[in-house]
Amino acid sequence: MAKTILIVDDEPIILKGLKFSLEQEGYNIFEALDGEQALAIFEKEKIDMILLDVMLPNISGTEVCQRIRENSDVPIIMLTAKGEDMDKILGLEYGADDYMTKPFNILEVKARIKSIFRRTDSHNKQNASVIEADGLKVNLLNRNVYLNGKQLGLTSKEFDLLHLFITNIGKVYSRDDLLKIIWKSDYSGDLRTVDVHIRRLREKIEEFPAKPKFILTKWGVGYYFKDN
Repeated sequence: MAKTILIVDDEPIILKGLKFSLEQEGYNIFEALDGEQALAIFEKEKIDMILLDVMLPNISGTEVCQRIRENSDVPIIMLTAKGEDMDKILGLEYGADDYMTKPFNILEVKARIKSIFRRTDSHNKQNASVIEADGLKVNLLNRNVYLNGKQLGLTSKEFDLLHLFITNIGKVYSRDDLLKIIWKSDYSGDLRTVDVHIRRLREKIEEFPAKPKFILTKWGVGYYFKDN
C-alpha cells in the first residue's frame, strides 16, 4: 500500500512542487497551507509522514509538531529557513525527526523520506513479532507466551498451534488441516490428537477453558482464533 505524506507549507509554489515530485514516487499526498488545516487533516486521515514548515500562519509548525507528538510518533521532517535553531526543534521540546533547509534539493528530500521510511518499517516489523490480544501476549521470535503478565509453559506443538491461530485470526482450520500443517502431511496419527492438544492449550491460555474466549470451535468444521 502506498505511503501517505502530509505536506504543510504556506507557499503554494513549494506545495505544488513537492506534491508533483512525490506523487511521481508513488506517494499519496495531502496538502495544508497552515497549521490549523494540517491538524484537521492529520486527525481525519491516516498519515505516514509529515513535511512541516516551521513558519506557518495561525499555528506555527513547531506547535503543530508538539500537538501531534502528544498522541503520535509519525515521522516529521521540518522545512525551515536558514538560521533557525534546529537543534531545539529536533530535541525533546518539539520532537521532529529531521529537517531540510530551504531552498532544498528535491532529490535530497526524496532520499531523506526513503531513509526514514526504511527505518520506521524495520521498527514496525520488529514490533509485529509480538502479538497481543486481551491479556494474551505471544512473542513469535522467542516463542514466549504470557497471560496477564505471567509466562506460560507451552510445548512445541502447543505453541505451533497458537502461532498458526493468532497469525490467522478468524480463519477456521479443520482437524485434518491442523494435522497436515502442524504435524506435517506424512503424519498418520489420530484426528483426536488435535483435540487433545487444543484442550491442553486452552487449559493454559484460557482463564475458563470450558468457556474459551481465544480459541473457539466452529461445530462440524474446526477451530479458529476469535476475531475481536
